[in-house]
Amino acid sequence: MSEQKTNAMRVLDKAKIEYKMYTYDHSDGAIDGAAVAAKLGQNPAEVFKTLVTQGADKNYYVFAIPVLAELDLKKAAKAVGAKSVEMIHVADINKVTGYIRGGCSPVGMKKQYKTVFDASALNLPIIIVSGGRIGTQIALAPHALISFVRGEVCDIVKEM
Repeated sequence: MSEQKTNAMRVLDKAKIEYKMYTYDHSDGAIDGAAVAAKLGQNPAEVFKTLVTQGADKNYYVFAIPVLAELDLKKAAKAVGAKSVEMIHVADINKVTGYIRGGCSPVGMKKQYKTVFDASALNLPIIIVSGGRIGTQIALAPHALISFVRGEVCDIVKEM
């Protein structure tokens, strides 16, 4: 039985971008990035979470950062040229992206928003992001992903 493709996977397939799909059990409700990395046996530095923000200019911006990191809102705003950005409410994620919390992928959103990846992505052979639904992750070359979503790369995480 083949896994049902998500919109993110269909978009990547159409663009002929290689990826590897991983699935994990989420019946325990643990869908935060650290739990997902542990369930997949992956290095948390390679597993990126997708965060959606809204700028003071009312535009939406997407940031992809390692799951154990915290987005630095000042650095994020500077990266997109906004006066400030703040996280959108969980209730608005589906309306803005077409995805739900825990299944938000930087690939295949309703609209292509300006997307910024943390600079650490460029030092990795692969990065793993949500496959577009809870329980599904996709791994792919960071350069291929960043290029495909017309993303930018910047230091956007808080210092540990």
